[in-house]
Amino acid sequence: MTARFGDAALRWAGLAAQALGWRPAEFWAATPIELATALAPPDDLSSLPPPSREAIARMMERDADGQ
Repeated sequence: MTARFGDAALRWAGLAAQALGWRPAEFWAATPIELATALAPPDDLSSLPPPSREAIARMMERDADGQ
């Protein structure tokens, strides 16, 4: 690892920790596009309809083992 890469990685890891709450393992597991997407300003979501009750139930069922 070069000094330039190491310095940049340290700055990006710090930003990811502060802005996203990522721990080092989460930072290093992310691809550059995942990091860029996570740090990008949100799109205007006001035109999107809210999720249906069924969609919420599916998400809750899918993610239930993470509780």
